[in-house]
Amino acid sequence: MTRALVTGIGGQDGSYLAERLLADGTEVHALVLRDDASPPYCPPEVTLHVGDLADVEATRRLVLDLAPDEVYNLAAISSVAQSWDEPDLTARVNGFAAVALMESARLVGEHVRIVQASSAEIFGQPDHSPQTEHTPVRPLNPYGAAKAFAHLAVAVHRQRGVHASSLVLYNHESPRRPTRFVTRKITAGVAAIAQGRAESLTLGNLDARRDWGWAPDYVDAMVRAARADSPDDYVIATGVGHTVRDFVATAFRHAGISDWEGLVSSDAALTRPADATDLTGDASRARERLGWAPTVDFDGVVSAMVEADLREIT
Repeated sequence: MTRALVTGIGGQDGSYLAERLLADGTEVHALVLRDDASPPYCPPEVTLHVGDLADVEATRRLVLDLAPDEVYNLAAISSVAQSWDEPDLTARVNGFAAVALMESARLVGEHVRIVQASSAEIFGQPDHSPQTEHTPVRPLNPYGAAKAFAHLAVAVHRQRGVHASSLVLYNHESPRRPTRFVTRKITAGVAAIAQGRAESLTLGNLDARRDWGWAPDYVDAMVRAARADSPDDYVIATGVGHTVRDFVATAFRHAGISDWEGLVSSDAALTRPADATDLTGDASRARERLGWAPTVDFDGVVSAMVEADLREIT
């Protein structure tokens, strides 16, 4: 039986990944912080190990003891806003600890497959769109900078013969997305307005353009990359960009509200200090080499999130 170690099990991707691996008959182990010892949506079949990815020595002992066949590193300070407040912690978790985990996996043996969850934020403000694996890495924020360090380290490890792939994940969503993220803030806020529990929604930059996909599709790409014959870097995206304003309009439409402009305001205080205006990805390499393709379009993603929030009793 294949044994996998997943970090970041508490996030939307971690839970979907655990479900996918278990369905394949994989034995799944996960590293969890003590404060997150019972992560939401985590299947009971997953064996949890309490620890901190940033504790390199303890994590290395765990990896060597488990001797996994596959390692998926999803753990991260996942908020760009938080990375501005805590750049040192972000660098330690998203950068240094990720590289240390790669080295721990390498020490297990040449058979280990490693997948590093990278981010489109490594491209910062790209001079062309869509972006590919050849787009220059020029992050604009501490989150992107730390992710860029780990992303580049994957290629370095491949030079040592390690089967390590970095997936440059563009924005991907689901009803499991926490409300601190703007997409879930939108769908939860729209649902509250539709049900009479709120009167308005305040957001930041409505003109920022992102490439939004479906989280389970992106998890599928992770597994395909881990089990591919050869490792590589892959942009994982739909190739279609939409603005935050588009997301808002689509969410209101699915909630049955057409005249929404007066219900939404923009607050400069919620805008990032530096924010890419257009992040849209070209996943041609993943399509050609992994046979990967998104199965849910933008409208389907927003619809699923709105419907879930409309069902939720708050």
